[in-house]
Amino acid sequence: MKASPSDQRLLLEIQAIDTNDRQLAYASDHLPETELITSLAAELSTSSADFIARQGIVEDARTEIDRIESDISVVQQRLVLDEERASHSSNAKDVQALEAEIASLKTRRENLEEMELEVMQRLEDAEKSLAELHSARASVEAELAANEDAREKRQSEISAERAQLASTREQLVRRIPTDLLALYEKQRDRYGIGAALLTRGISGGSGVTLSETDLSKIRAAAEDDVIMCPDSSCILVRTEESGL
Repeated sequence: MKASPSDQRLLLEIQAIDTNDRQLAYASDHLPETELITSLAAELSTSSADFIARQGIVEDARTEIDRIESDISVVQQRLVLDEERASHSSNAKDVQALEAEIASLKTRRENLEEMELEVMQRLEDAEKSLAELHSARASVEAELAANEDAREKRQSEISAERAQLASTREQLVRRIPTDLLALYEKQRDRYGIGAALLTRGISGGSGVTLSETDLSKIRAAAEDDVIMCPDSSCILVRTEESGL
């Protein structure tokens, strides 16, 4: 294939754009925020069951306190009623029975109040534990949101950069002969690189110094011959830097 040296040099600009675009695409898919977001989301998911469990403990303690207070209220009402009946009764046996019941009710009330104090302590501990986990989760949620915003911003920047590259590439493509561009695209699709500069005998496609036999063939080639790299199979572009 024949192509003017200037057209071949344009391939280097296209290749630089394609390499940059590939790097940007990789960067977009491997942003450090993405890994951190995954880790933070997993942390929230793991602590979610614990948070629900702690909420349950708090709710159970509050329900138990309500039940105890209801029992205390019933005992207190019965106590007031018995004390009133005892104060107005003239029957010694009735008074004795009421006094025994009053003593039993007071014991029951004391036991319930002790139970209430114990449950209130459990409730206080459970609320503290729940608050600590809530605070920890809020911190993780804030960090997660910040990283999601940072990732979105960086991905938006990358998209803008890639759009600019695509625009520049489109302008360059219009200047390159169709057959030369087709060969470039074919080699790039197959081998990952379509064109590279030959610099002081070293192929930019493979990073390897070409053999003297290969270099002799390149020296003998016409200026407008399209040369293929024997190692990387990309189009090897010659310039003053090639050292031929």
